[in-house]
Amino acid sequence: MDAGKAARLERIGTGGRHLIVPMDHGITMGPVKGLVDIESTIDGITAGGADAVLTQKGIASRVHPHKNGAGYIVHLNGSTTIGPDEEDKRLTGTVEDAIRAGADAVSFHINVGSEHEPDQITQLGDLTTEADRYGMPVLAMAYARGPGIDESDPEALGHAVRLAEELGADVIKTGYSGDAETFQRVVEATAKPVVIAGGSKGTDEETLEMVRGAMDAGAAGVSMGRSIFQHDDPEAITSAVSAVIHDDAPAVEALERAGLIAET
Repeated sequence: MDAGKAARLERIGTGGRHLIVPMDHGITMGPVKGLVDIESTIDGITAGGADAVLTQKGIASRVHPHKNGAGYIVHLNGSTTIGPDEEDKRLTGTVEDAIRAGADAVSFHINVGSEHEPDQITQLGDLTTEADRYGMPVLAMAYARGPGIDESDPEALGHAVRLAEELGADVIKTGYSGDAETFQRVVEATAKPVVIAGGSKGTDEETLEMVRGAMDAGAAGVSMGRSIFQHDDPEAITSAVSAVIHDDAPAVEALERAGLIAET
């Protein structure tokens, strides 16, 4: 790995672990809670300990003044919930666009097993080649999604993360299989760091227990969006997640340290 890529990877993590908060949902879902005043949300989550935030390139000018020294990732494809097919992610920018936007890394979403997989494989392969020329890290969001696919099946998730490594990704995000024992098989499917998606919103304790299970399985952290940016206290929940990832705290202890009451 060249020095530039290594330096940029350090900017989106701490000691090889990552707490990334994606907020590119404005394309997918529109101006939902937490994204209307995205400046305040970014201030809160970076003050709470997020290593990096992630948006589409057009939001860059609203990100930089509020990220408190955290890293910045530009996402390069997208789709909408009101369009004909949410799984049909289309390119929204280039590595050069991301560089001009001040990014430390780029990210790309691929649905392994969907009818759009062939095009997305080609696009991710081209993206990692382009990114490598600039020493730019690539976060691949590699999900097991398609007809007849169980999105939490560890074998399918393992295939997705291995595909992302084979195509040149540096950090790989995927779904959680549901428990540490099965997710360990997913982590072992690749030599690259694996981070989990946030999944559907549950209680704070359920969220933290999921993070704890992933870390116990050998994950490198999380890339967690709505469970953080739509929380009533984004700074506090970020602090709690950070305690699990960076301090190896148990879930309940992390909640208490962040001033969040453990839910029953």
